[in-house]
Amino acid sequence: MGNKYQRTLIACYLGFITQAITANFTPLLFLTFASAYGISLGTIALIPAVFYLTQLAVDIICAEVVDRIGYRKCVIASEVCSAAGLILMAILPELLPNPFTGLIISVVVYAVGSGLIEVLVSPIVEACPFERKEAVMSLLHSFYCWGFVGVIVLSSIFFHFFGIARWKLLACLWAIVPLANIYNFAVCPLEHPAGNEKGAGLPALVKRPLFWISLVLMGCAGASEIAMAQWASAFAESALGLTKTVGDLTGPCLFAVAMGTSRAFYGKFGGRINLIGFMLFSGILCLASYLLAALSAAPAAGLAGCIACGFSVGIMWPGTISICSPRIPDGGTALFAMLAMAGDLGGAFGPALVGAVSQHAGNRLQSGLLAGIVFPLVLVAMLLVLLHSGRQRHPRV
Repeated sequence: MGNKYQRTLIACYLGFITQAITANFTPLLFLTFASAYGISLGTIALIPAVFYLTQLAVDIICAEVVDRIGYRKCVIASEVCSAAGLILMAILPELLPNPFTGLIISVVVYAVGSGLIEVLVSPIVEACPFERKEAVMSLLHSFYCWGFVGVIVLSSIFFHFFGIARWKLLACLWAIVPLANIYNFAVCPLEHPAGNEKGAGLPALVKRPLFWISLVLMGCAGASEIAMAQWASAFAESALGLTKTVGDLTGPCLFAVAMGTSRAFYGKFGGRINLIGFMLFSGILCLASYLLAALSAAPAAGLAGCIACGFSVGIMWPGTISICSPRIPDGGTALFAMLAMAGDLGGAFGPALVGAVSQHAGNRLQSGLLAGIVFPLVLVAMLLVLLHSGRQRHPRV
């Protein structure tokens, strides 16, 4: 039966690649925007903030409206918005009196698409009758990592041969991916994550302790991942002595490759590995990675900590979904939307905490990363709570 849903799986793979494009292409152009449109870097810093805030808003709205509108219409809308935002980014800054307004409108449009992908793709795959569901989910999420690497590498090759001044053409070329995927989502078989019912809904979910544990797990997963990823380029520059441009590419690429490798590894061998055990291992490795990056005096060791962190966080986001969704089988769209919201909140709070502590310590990044160990620590604690509660429900005899 699973073969029937291979087109669904391919569409979801391309959905996560689309999300990687929308999340990671624009940051490569920040300096170009500054020079071409005369926008200050402080103002440009609003672009990622608007992106994540829009995703958060979409997460919250989806919890209530997706079941009424339908999964197919919403997931097709995710691809339409993603493509439209990329194309608008190449057009609006030149059409509007204020180029930055054009950029922000474009970011909001493709962030709506990215937020919909984040909420919808995981439950779509979770609802399909695949064997070894946890492994399938992990492999699915690895495509965000490969998309991340592909965006950086292919964009860099394009800029090398055609010049960064042709970035508008590249934005439109990247829009081909979501445009092509509209057809896949239009014809592939889809199942509702809660059968044919709406699911428990938010009022029922908030009364369950497991729901709150799930949110904390996902928040820590997002914070552990993004807090380190934001500083990956700085490690590449200091450890390898690279220029800023090359460092910006190398650090995030190595982090994303390690993260994708972790997800692909579990996707291949997940049937033989206990998921909570692998998550516990990953949480401890993440803690050790942060400590290595924060406390090591050798720059190369700091870079090794960054790469190891990429591997450690790979399973956290998809693993949390795979752990929590079977334990809350009637969670429906509301559960997946709230998990996505918690991950986004963690992704916003984690880098902010590292940055604030670093600034307070005299711009010493290591101090900020040392504060970041709180995220894997709490994640490990929540996993131990789940293990303990599971043993209480199913004691050995």
